[in-house]
Amino acid sequence: MDRQKTTGTMSEADLAQLLSQVRAGDSEAWGELYRQYAPAIFRFCRRLLPAREDAEDATTEIFVKVRQKIGTYDRSRPFTAWLYKVASNHCWDTLRRRRIRQDLETGDVETLPLEHPDPGQLERLQSEHTGKEVRAGLARLPDRARMALVLRYYADMSYEEIADTLGVRRPFVGVLLLRARHQLRDALGAAGASLAAQAGGGRKR
Repeated sequence: MDRQKTTGTMSEADLAQLLSQVRAGDSEAWGELYRQYAPAIFRFCRRLLPAREDAEDATTEIFVKVRQKIGTYDRSRPFTAWLYKVASNHCWDTLRRRRIRQDLETGDVETLPLEHPDPGQLERLQSEHTGKEVRAGLARLPDRARMALVLRYYADMSYEEIADTLGVRRPFVGVLLLRARHQLRDALGAAGASLAAQAGGGRKR
């Protein structure tokens, strides 16, 4: 899967200056920061949350948190890493609060074999399906599986960051990614079979 990009138009120096202005309370600078990063954060939320309206609300709420917490941002770290951390924590908290899906993955995680997911298979899945199909497949996964995939392959988070966000030990992040990859493949396969069956039934008179 392609790694998620936030912006390709702003240099590190420009971003540093913009962040300094935001911390100083410059409303125009804040507006520019929002314009630069909000579209990518919305796409990130859209992959994690069940409805477009949820992603829109989450994007707004995330940037409220960003503005409140901008003073705690460690300038030695990439800003995008910090921003995605705020976004992922917000989305995960939202899913846990709503209990939209019952996530049964954690009970047997420590009994699973420690295998490493093959990112190449994820890239092949994306090449074989449209973006809409992949998003629909992600929506069928348990919350934790979907979060693991999106955090790793769209937000480019490290295993340590994923472990911290999801509340699992670092050695089991690979397990979660392995299982999530297989679940996504099965979800996409089931969706394709269903569409094929519908198309075949539609031709019969």
